[in-house]
Amino acid sequence: MISIGVAVILCIAALIIGAAASGFIAFKQGVQYRQRTAEAAIGSAEKEAERLLAEAEKNAEYLKKEKLVEANDQINKQRQEAEKEIKERRGEVSRQERRLNQKEESLDRKMNQLERKEDSLQSKIKRADDKVAEAEKIREEQQAMLEKISNFTEDQAKEYLLERLDQELDHEKAVRINAYEAQIKEECESKARQYISLAISRCAADQVSEAAVSVVQLPNDDMKGRIIGREGRNIRAIETLTGVDLLIDDTPEAITLSCYDQVRREVARIALEKLIADGRIHPTRIEEMVDKARREVEHKIKQEGERAVLETNVHGLNHELVKLIGRLRYRTSFKQNVLDHSIEVAYLAGMMASELGVDANLARRAGLLHDIGKALSNEIEGSHVQIGVDVCKKYKESPDVIHAIEAHHGDVETRTVVAALVQAADAISAARPGARSENLENYIKRLEKLEEICTSFDGVEKSYAIQAGREVRIMVQPEKFNDERMVIVAREIAKKIENEMNYPGQIKINLIRESRVVDYAK
Repeated sequence: MISIGVAVILCIAALIIGAAASGFIAFKQGVQYRQRTAEAAIGSAEKEAERLLAEAEKNAEYLKKEKLVEANDQINKQRQEAEKEIKERRGEVSRQERRLNQKEESLDRKMNQLERKEDSLQSKIKRADDKVAEAEKIREEQQAMLEKISNFTEDQAKEYLLERLDQELDHEKAVRINAYEAQIKEECESKARQYISLAISRCAADQVSEAAVSVVQLPNDDMKGRIIGREGRNIRAIETLTGVDLLIDDTPEAITLSCYDQVRREVARIALEKLIADGRIHPTRIEEMVDKARREVEHKIKQEGERAVLETNVHGLNHELVKLIGRLRYRTSFKQNVLDHSIEVAYLAGMMASELGVDANLARRAGLLHDIGKALSNEIEGSHVQIGVDVCKKYKESPDVIHAIEAHHGDVETRTVVAALVQAADAISAARPGARSENLENYIKRLEKLEEICTSFDGVEKSYAIQAGREVRIMVQPEKFNDERMVIVAREIAKKIENEMNYPGQIKINLIRESRVVDYAK
């Protein structure tokens, strides 16, 4: 068994060695074949390269000759064009030379003509000088004769003529100035009427007089007894908490509320309506309802102020000023609602400012705030103008707005266009038909009554009601009054006016004591 395996192995080894030997011989023959093939390919490639090189040199020589021919043609062409251009320029130069020669000949002729004219002018000037000298001699002789006849020297005559001319010019200037002033006044009045009528026509505001009392409707007449309460405790509580008088009379199912302060009257009306709707009427409940009504009115005041600011397009106001504007809803002047009046004045002033090219925003702002003092006139002593000025200064309003407020009733002279527009808009709004309940006859009677009361005091010489009855100026006799007595009489006049007259707002009383000494020098 072992010998057979060894024999097999030896056979296999012999086969492997034989295969390897034959593979080596085949590989060597393949290499030699590839070498011969490569040498043949290299030889043919070298021949092809030599052929291509010869062909390239032949083509290059042909292209070189072709380019040289093209270059020669181009050079000849450019030389011909240059010669043509040179020829044209020479022709142009020759033409320019001929024109210059012609101009030179023309200038020579003109120079000759000018020389002849100059000689002629010199001779004329000489003759003119002779005539001027002769005329000057004649003028001197005539001047001497005139001085002898008029007894005036030359300087005196000049002064006299200038004086006469000044007089004539002064008269002419005065006549022209008067004519221009009349024309300007007429045009200004026409323009003012146009702007005012335009503003009025564009602002169609409703005018409704405010009522001086409020009426609360009752479900039945038995409610009157419940409102009065046992021994009148309920009605006393309502009047004490609100400051309003309740008028309970025979009017069926109605109670009248009376108070000069509309805010209090509105608080009382709302509280009373809430009490009637609730049905529980006793002092504690009355106090709760009055507090609720007061908060409701304060909220409504704020809303009214914000509405007025939005309607007039006035922004940037202090929130306290907005509240004061809202309080004007419950303030009247001759039964005209002051908030509606202020909004209307803002509209009118803004429209007139737009027509005149003035700041319309500033005019509307001043118009809305011009009566702001009336919101506090029942709480602070003084005229609503001064109160408004102080309030606006406190909340840092612009000087133009403050001046417009101060001047809208003529307390000070208007210095700006905006102040004049607010003053005019205030007068327009107040003068609308139906805007205020006081007619002209009652207005005149009130002013006459005011002056009559003032002149009824002993020692009063004259009295004048001004600013629509808001101020009275009293002239007293200086020999009957001293400084201490003037204080007493002013107080007495104020008391008598308060007792005998009905008037809106306040009346300022001015006593004037003036001493004059007259003498003559003889």
